Amino acid sequence: MMAKVSKDMTIGEILSINPDVAPILMEIGMHCLGCPSAQGESLAEAAMVHGIDADLLEEKINAFLNA
Repeated sequence: MMAKVSKDMTIGEILSINPDVAPILMEIGMHCLGCPSAQGESLAEAAMVHGIDADLLEEKINAFLNA
């Protein structure tokens, strides 16, 4: 079964699915993945804060998970 991440999921949920996603998030500037606020933030919210297109980030993570 292929993993599927959505931009509505929290960073905590995504990292619990696969912690190997962390480097993808860190490369966009999310260096505080363990912070309580980051854990509860949705992928869309995190993308907005970091000036990244949420749809593209979602696609990139899903491509990585299903490679």
